[in-house]
Amino acid sequence: MNFQETRFAISAAKFTDCPTDSLSEVAFAGRSNAGKSSAINTLTDQSNLARISKTPGRTQLINFFTVEPGRYLVDLPGYGYAKVPLAVKNKWQFELEQYLRKRQSLVGLVLLSDVRHPLKDFDRMMIDWATQSNLPLLLLLTKSDKLKKGPAQNTLLAAKKELGELPDVNVQLFSSLKKTGIKPVLSTLSDWLSPTESKI
Repeated sequence: MNFQETRFAISAAKFTDCPTDSLSEVAFAGRSNAGKSSAINTLTDQSNLARISKTPGRTQLINFFTVEPGRYLVDLPGYGYAKVPLAVKNKWQFELEQYLRKRQSLVGLVLLSDVRHPLKDFDRMMIDWATQSNLPLLLLLTKSDKLKKGPAQNTLLAAKKELGELPDVNVQLFSSLKKTGIKPVLSTLSDWLSPTESKI
């Protein structure tokens, strides 16, 4: 798949606004400061596809990006950082849960977690949800350039050890700044998004 051809499609304020033509889609989730937008921009080799806000947590919409007709990357609202009213945050969380539980075309979840502060409560909640839903999950330990190689590898090994017993969960280091870990992520995204016929 040519991810460089990815284009913005639509922003959905609620679950019922999501596109109806989706054959398969992969969602990106994570805390507001985990680097979701930066990762999407890096993976598609585009600097401004997913807007990067100077204030983490500003994105309160489910943003869809078309890779190929009917195949999407989905940027979910960041969690746990935004300074917004409680009522807004509750609505935001409701729509996120609606999407994760009801979206039939969702084929995989990319969870981004800052390598310096990995596996916070939200991350564990998302991992549990994906496991219970039999949804493949790729955990990206982002901003790996912020740590020296040794500590980064130790964090990776600790996360792999903790999650090693879970089916369909993979973990890797990732850095948007240093372009670390791009190829294996693109390979995973292609496998998840590709139609079954192309794998035969």
